[in-house]
Amino acid sequence: MTRMLSTATQPAAPDRPSAPTFAVITGTQVQQALSGREKQIVELIEATYRLHGAGDSVNPPSYFLRFPDRPTARIIALPASVGGPVAVDGLKWISSFPDNVSAGLPRASAVLILNDPGTGYPFACLESSIISATRTAASAALAADWLSRPRPRPTRVGFFGTGLIARYIHTFLAGTGWSFDTIGVYDVSADSTAGFCGYLHQAGTSAQVTVHDSAEDLIRSSDLVVFATVAGQPHVTDPAWFTHNPLVLHISLRDLAPEILLASANFVDDVEHCLKADTSPHLVEQRTGNRDFLNGTLNDVMLGRAAPPHDRPVIFSPFGLGVLDLAVGKYVYDEAAGAGNLRLIEDFFHDLRRYG
Repeated sequence: MTRMLSTATQPAAPDRPSAPTFAVITGTQVQQALSGREKQIVELIEATYRLHGAGDSVNPPSYFLRFPDRPTARIIALPASVGGPVAVDGLKWISSFPDNVSAGLPRASAVLILNDPGTGYPFACLESSIISATRTAASAALAADWLSRPRPRPTRVGFFGTGLIARYIHTFLAGTGWSFDTIGVYDVSADSTAGFCGYLHQAGTSAQVTVHDSAEDLIRSSDLVVFATVAGQPHVTDPAWFTHNPLVLHISLRDLAPEILLASANFVDDVEHCLKADTSPHLVEQRTGNRDFLNGTLNDVMLGRAAPPHDRPVIFSPFGLGVLDLAVGKYVYDEAAGAGNLRLIEDFFHDLRRYG
């Protein structure tokens, strides 16, 4: 049995815990809470990065559940805690099953659990594929803004990989004031390319859209390159493709060979998280035995402790932090609660009176 809650439930004070409630927030509700809020969400992501950089968070390593009989599939657990005005603990549980696509299902699915930091009780479960895509796109847009500030803003963008994440990144770039003269598109899937071009048309872009026949052509013709693929190992290997010094959003993390990173300035979201799981930065560390190739984190750039150079390609490789999912998830929860749209599950917690 469910019921609608008309007012927001406030987190319990640690010294006066109240009876916990549990809400389920659907994908439709998530979409309604986030649609058209690109500027607000990017601001939220920036504030969360700053909290994380200041140490007001806990973000342990992600746990990868893999399957010997299904080597392409995985489910990842991202536990985290974020303080400040967000003040929430929780877990994202996100699966990637590439074979879904051939069956007509999206590759990724996810849920997000929010826990009260005072009692530890979970108080909400949210459909999280949209939250995950949103925080990824907002992080990319934020990085594009900060890392392009020393140079003229790119007007030629190229999307290498044209799935859901590419769509969200374009939406967040457009929603935070970016405009482009040209949009380049490249994908090994013709259907995905056609779908992305259809999305661009529906989005009303005024840019000239070009579908490239080769990865090299896309990269050489773009000042901002967005990698949003499902590649499991590097497949772009020639540093000469990047001699025009583009800004690269390396969202999918495993596209670029070590030679390209070694010829570039490299920024990450979190050093320890990004240099794991055979990401491209991790491969560089394995090859060189050090982390000297890293110029800093995005938070370092925002604080003025590091600056992207003009004379090299600039690459942003974000591993994706659970604290970002929590911040966006809590935003969605507060929006749904404020609108009186929380669906509470009656009697979800059993035997709450065991201690009187």
